[in-house]
Amino acid sequence: MRHAIFLAPFDACSEPAVLLELAVAAEAAGWDGFFLWDHVVYRDPVRALADPWIALAAMAVVTERLRLGPMITPPARRRPWKLARETTTLDRLSGGRLTLGLGLGSDNSKELSGFGEELDDRVRAARLEEALAVLEQCWSGEPVRFGGEHVSVDAKPFLPRPVQLPRPPVWLASRGGARRPMLRAARYDGWFPIELDGPGALRAGIADIAAVRAAAGAPAAFDVAVTTDDGEDPKPWGDAGATWWLEGFGLSPDLERVRRTIATGPRR
Repeated sequence: MRHAIFLAPFDACSEPAVLLELAVAAEAAGWDGFFLWDHVVYRDPVRALADPWIALAAMAVVTERLRLGPMITPPARRRPWKLARETTTLDRLSGGRLTLGLGLGSDNSKELSGFGEELDDRVRAARLEEALAVLEQCWSGEPVRFGGEHVSVDAKPFLPRPVQLPRPPVWLASRGGARRPMLRAARYDGWFPIELDGPGALRAGIADIAAVRAAAGAPAAFDVAVTTDDGEDPKPWGDAGATWWLEGFGLSPDLERVRRTIATGPRR
Protein backbone atom coordinates (compact mmCIF):
# COMPACT_ATOMS: atom_id res chain seq x y z
CA MET A 1 0.00 0.00 0.00
CA ARG A 2 1.29 3.45 -0.91
CA HIS A 3 0.88 6.49 1.33
CA ALA A 4 0.00 10.09 0.48
CA ILE A 5 -0.75 13.38 2.18
CA PHE A 6 -4.35 14.47 1.60
CA LEU A 7 -4.67 18.14 2.45
CA ALA A 8 -7.33 20.84 2.29
CA PRO A 9 -5.44 23.98 1.14
CA PHE A 10 -7.38 26.07 3.62
CA ASP A 11 -6.47 28.85 6.07
CA ALA A 12 -2.89 28.30 7.35
CA CYS A 13 -2.38 25.73 4.59
CA SER A 14 -3.69 28.03 1.86
CA GLU A 15 -0.43 29.94 1.45
CA PRO A 16 1.26 28.67 -1.73
CA ALA A 17 4.76 28.90 -0.27
CA VAL A 18 3.63 26.68 2.62
CA LEU A 19 2.26 24.07 0.22
CA LEU A 20 5.59 23.98 -1.63
CA GLU A 21 7.45 23.57 1.67
CA LEU A 22 5.16 20.67 2.62
CA ALA A 23 5.54 18.96 -0.76
CA VAL A 24 9.33 19.09 -0.59
CA ALA A 25 9.26 17.75 2.97
CA ALA A 26 6.85 14.96 2.03
CA GLU A 27 9.07 13.76 -0.78
CA ALA A 28 12.14 13.83 1.48
CA ALA A 29 10.29 11.85 4.19
CA GLY A 30 9.30 9.04 1.81
CA TRP A 31 5.64 9.80 1.09
CA ASP A 32 4.38 8.51 -2.27
CA GLY A 33 1.85 11.22 -3.15
CA PHE A 34 0.35 14.57 -2.24
CA PHE A 35 -3.29 15.33 -3.06
CA LEU A 36 -5.22 18.58 -2.56
CA TRP A 37 -8.94 19.23 -2.06
CA ASP A 38 -10.50 21.23 -4.92
CA HIS A 39 -12.95 23.92 -3.77
CA VAL A 40 -13.72 27.54 -4.62
CA VAL A 41 -15.50 28.33 -1.31
CA TYR A 42 -16.05 26.39 1.91
CA ARG A 43 -18.28 26.58 4.94
CA ASP A 44 -17.30 28.00 8.34
CA PRO A 45 -14.85 27.99 10.00
CA VAL A 46 -12.84 28.05 6.76
CA ARG A 47 -11.94 31.54 5.59
CA ALA A 48 -9.01 31.34 3.15
CA LEU A 49 -8.55 28.88 0.25
CA ALA A 50 -5.84 28.25 -2.34
CA ASP A 51 -6.46 27.21 -5.92
CA PRO A 52 -5.31 23.58 -6.07
CA TRP A 53 -4.36 23.58 -9.74
CA ILE A 54 -1.89 26.43 -9.51
CA ALA A 55 -0.54 25.00 -6.25
CA LEU A 56 -0.13 21.52 -7.78
CA ALA A 57 1.74 22.96 -10.76
CA ALA A 58 4.17 24.69 -8.43
CA MET A 59 4.50 21.51 -6.34
CA ALA A 60 5.35 19.58 -9.50
CA VAL A 61 8.29 21.89 -10.16
CA VAL A 62 9.85 21.43 -6.71
CA THR A 63 9.42 17.62 -6.52
CA GLU A 64 10.55 14.70 -8.64
CA ARG A 65 8.78 11.59 -7.38
CA LEU A 66 5.48 12.41 -5.62
CA ARG A 67 2.25 11.62 -7.40
CA LEU A 68 0.10 14.75 -7.43
CA GLY A 69 -3.50 15.59 -8.12
CA PRO A 70 -6.81 17.09 -7.08
CA MET A 71 -8.98 14.90 -4.89
CA ILE A 72 -11.58 15.53 -6.09
CA THR A 73 -12.49 17.85 -8.97
CA PRO A 74 -16.20 18.01 -9.95
CA PRO A 75 -16.30 18.31 -13.78
CA ALA A 76 -19.99 19.27 -13.59
CA ARG A 77 -18.91 22.77 -12.56
CA ARG A 78 -16.02 22.99 -15.02
CA ARG A 79 -15.60 23.10 -18.78
CA PRO A 80 -14.14 19.69 -19.70
CA TRP A 81 -11.99 21.04 -22.57
CA LYS A 82 -10.36 23.50 -20.16
CA LEU A 83 -9.87 20.65 -17.70
CA ALA A 84 -8.25 18.65 -20.50
CA ARG A 85 -5.71 21.42 -21.08
CA GLU A 86 -5.01 21.74 -17.35
CA THR A 87 -4.55 18.03 -16.80
CA THR A 88 -2.27 17.60 -19.80
CA THR A 89 -0.16 20.58 -18.80
CA LEU A 90 0.18 19.33 -15.22
CA ASP A 91 0.98 15.80 -16.37
CA ARG A 92 3.73 17.07 -18.67
CA LEU A 93 5.09 19.53 -16.12
CA SER A 94 5.34 16.75 -13.52
CA GLY A 95 6.87 14.22 -15.91
CA GLY A 96 3.80 11.98 -15.79
CA ARG A 97 2.89 12.14 -12.09
CA LEU A 98 -0.72 13.31 -12.27
CA THR A 99 -3.52 11.25 -10.74
CA LEU A 100 -6.88 12.85 -11.53
CA GLY A 101 -9.61 12.49 -8.91
CA LEU A 102 -13.14 13.22 -10.19
CA GLY A 103 -16.61 13.16 -8.67
CA LEU A 104 -19.99 14.86 -8.44
CA GLY A 105 -19.10 17.41 -5.76
CA SER A 106 -21.75 18.62 -3.33
CA ASP A 107 -23.52 21.77 -2.19
CA ASN A 108 -22.56 21.37 1.49
CA SER A 109 -20.80 24.74 1.35
CA LYS A 110 -23.12 26.37 -1.22
CA GLU A 111 -20.42 25.80 -3.78
CA LEU A 112 -23.09 25.03 -6.36
CA SER A 113 -26.14 27.07 -5.33
CA GLY A 114 -23.99 30.10 -4.53
CA PHE A 115 -22.87 30.31 -8.15
CA GLY A 116 -25.94 29.16 -10.03
CA GLU A 117 -24.57 25.66 -10.66
CA GLU A 118 -26.65 22.52 -11.15
CA LEU A 119 -28.04 21.03 -7.91
CA ASP A 120 -29.68 17.84 -9.19
CA ASP A 121 -27.35 14.89 -8.50
CA ARG A 122 -28.67 12.98 -11.52
CA VAL A 123 -27.94 15.86 -13.86
CA ARG A 124 -24.46 16.35 -12.43
CA ALA A 125 -23.84 12.62 -12.83
CA ALA A 126 -24.82 12.89 -16.51
CA ARG A 127 -22.52 15.87 -16.91
CA LEU A 128 -19.71 13.92 -15.27
CA GLU A 129 -20.18 11.07 -17.74
CA GLU A 130 -20.10 13.48 -20.67
CA ALA A 131 -17.03 15.22 -19.27
CA LEU A 132 -15.24 11.87 -18.99
CA ALA A 133 -16.01 11.13 -22.64
CA VAL A 134 -14.73 14.55 -23.73
CA LEU A 135 -11.57 14.25 -21.62
CA GLU A 136 -10.72 10.89 -23.18
CA GLN A 137 -11.12 12.33 -26.67
CA CYS A 138 -9.03 15.38 -25.80
CA TRP A 139 -6.23 13.18 -24.43
CA SER A 140 -6.29 10.93 -27.52
CA GLY A 141 -4.57 13.35 -29.88
CA GLU A 142 -7.42 12.86 -32.38
CA PRO A 143 -10.09 15.39 -33.43
CA VAL A 144 -12.68 15.92 -30.69
CA ARG A 145 -16.24 15.24 -31.81
CA PHE A 146 -18.85 14.93 -29.10
CA GLY A 147 -22.51 15.82 -28.94
CA GLY A 148 -24.30 15.18 -25.67
CA GLU A 149 -27.26 16.53 -23.78
CA HIS A 150 -25.07 18.89 -21.75
CA VAL A 151 -21.79 19.21 -23.68
CA SER A 152 -21.04 19.66 -27.37
CA VAL A 153 -17.53 19.82 -28.83
CA ASP A 154 -16.21 20.06 -32.38
CA ALA A 155 -12.48 20.77 -32.26
CA LYS A 156 -9.19 19.83 -33.84
CA PRO A 157 -6.80 17.55 -31.91
CA PHE A 158 -5.67 18.69 -28.48
CA LEU A 159 -1.88 18.62 -28.56
CA PRO A 160 0.43 17.84 -26.94
CA ARG A 161 -0.87 14.65 -25.37
CA PRO A 162 -0.26 13.78 -21.71
CA VAL A 163 2.94 11.95 -20.79
CA GLN A 164 0.87 9.07 -19.39
CA LEU A 165 -0.89 7.26 -22.21
CA PRO A 166 -3.63 6.58 -23.07
CA ARG A 167 -4.49 8.93 -20.17
CA PRO A 168 -3.43 9.96 -16.69
CA PRO A 169 -4.92 7.63 -14.06
CA VAL A 170 -8.51 8.63 -13.27
CA TRP A 171 -9.96 7.85 -9.83
CA LEU A 172 -13.70 8.28 -9.29
CA ALA A 173 -15.14 9.17 -5.89
CA SER A 174 -18.23 7.75 -4.22
CA ARG A 175 -19.91 8.70 -0.96
CA GLY A 176 -21.12 6.19 1.59
CA GLY A 177 -22.47 3.02 0.02
CA ALA A 178 -23.63 4.61 -3.26
CA ARG A 179 -23.34 1.91 -5.91
CA ARG A 180 -23.56 3.82 -9.19
CA PRO A 181 -20.49 5.99 -8.53
CA MET A 182 -18.57 2.87 -7.46
CA LEU A 183 -19.45 1.11 -10.72
CA ARG A 184 -18.46 4.24 -12.65
CA ALA A 185 -15.08 4.02 -10.97
CA ALA A 186 -14.77 0.39 -12.11
CA ARG A 187 -14.54 1.63 -15.72
CA TYR A 188 -11.48 3.72 -14.96
CA ASP A 189 -8.32 3.37 -12.87
CA GLY A 190 -9.25 3.81 -9.24
CA TRP A 191 -11.94 4.18 -6.60
CA PHE A 192 -11.93 6.85 -3.88
CA PRO A 193 -14.69 5.99 -1.40
CA ILE A 194 -15.68 8.74 1.06
CA GLU A 195 -17.46 8.05 4.37
CA LEU A 196 -17.33 4.30 3.83
CA ASP A 197 -18.58 2.15 6.71
CA GLY A 198 -15.38 0.33 7.64
CA PRO A 199 -12.92 -2.10 5.99
CA GLY A 200 -15.63 -4.73 5.52
CA ALA A 201 -17.58 -2.39 3.25
CA LEU A 202 -14.37 -1.64 1.37
CA ARG A 203 -13.71 -5.34 0.81
CA ALA A 204 -17.25 -5.86 -0.51
CA GLY A 205 -16.96 -2.88 -2.85
CA ILE A 206 -13.63 -4.10 -4.19
CA ALA A 207 -15.19 -7.52 -4.91
CA ASP A 208 -18.01 -5.87 -6.86
CA ILE A 209 -15.56 -3.74 -8.84
CA ALA A 210 -13.36 -6.76 -9.61
CA ALA A 211 -16.37 -8.63 -10.95
CA VAL A 212 -17.38 -5.73 -13.20
CA ARG A 213 -13.83 -5.35 -14.53
CA ALA A 214 -13.45 -9.07 -15.14
CA ALA A 215 -16.73 -9.17 -17.07
CA ALA A 216 -15.55 -6.25 -19.20
CA GLY A 217 -12.14 -7.82 -19.83
CA ALA A 218 -10.40 -4.92 -18.06
CA PRO A 219 -6.97 -5.36 -16.45
CA ALA A 220 -7.06 -6.59 -12.86
CA ALA A 221 -4.78 -3.76 -11.69
CA PHE A 222 -6.93 -1.11 -10.04
CA ASP A 223 -6.26 1.45 -7.29
CA VAL A 224 -8.39 1.90 -4.18
CA ALA A 225 -7.62 4.99 -2.09
CA VAL A 226 -8.91 5.37 1.47
CA THR A 227 -8.73 8.31 3.86
CA THR A 228 -9.79 9.28 7.38
CA ASP A 229 -9.10 12.43 9.38
CA ASP A 230 -8.43 10.95 12.80
CA GLY A 231 -5.09 9.18 12.60
CA GLU A 232 -6.76 5.79 12.18
CA ASP A 233 -4.52 2.75 11.67
CA PRO A 234 -4.26 2.12 7.90
CA LYS A 235 -3.43 -1.59 8.25
CA PRO A 236 -7.02 -2.94 8.39
CA TRP A 237 -7.83 -0.96 5.26
CA GLY A 238 -4.75 -2.31 3.50
CA ASP A 239 -5.74 -5.83 4.54
CA ALA A 240 -9.18 -5.17 3.00
CA GLY A 241 -7.60 -4.26 -0.34
CA ALA A 242 -6.76 -0.55 -0.28
CA THR A 243 -3.76 0.25 -2.47
CA TRP A 244 -3.37 3.87 -1.27
CA TRP A 245 -3.71 5.37 2.20
CA LEU A 246 -4.39 9.13 2.14
CA GLU A 247 -3.41 10.70 5.44
CA GLY A 248 -6.12 13.32 6.04
CA PHE A 249 -6.31 16.37 8.30
CA GLY A 250 -9.92 17.47 8.02
CA LEU A 251 -11.37 20.78 6.87
CA SER A 252 -9.33 22.83 9.37
CA PRO A 253 -5.83 21.41 9.03
CA ASP A 254 -3.44 22.38 11.80
CA LEU A 255 -0.24 23.35 10.03
CA GLU A 256 2.09 22.18 12.79
CA ARG A 257 0.33 18.80 12.95
CA VAL A 258 0.68 18.49 9.16
CA ARG A 259 4.38 19.26 9.41
CA ARG A 260 4.89 16.70 12.20
CA THR A 261 2.98 14.00 10.33
CA ILE A 262 4.96 14.60 7.16
CA ALA A 263 8.28 14.57 9.00
CA THR A 264 7.43 11.32 10.78
CA GLY A 265 6.87 9.61 7.44
CA PRO A 266 4.33 7.05 6.27
CA ARG A 267 3.00 4.45 8.72
CA ARG A 268 3.98 1.44 6.61
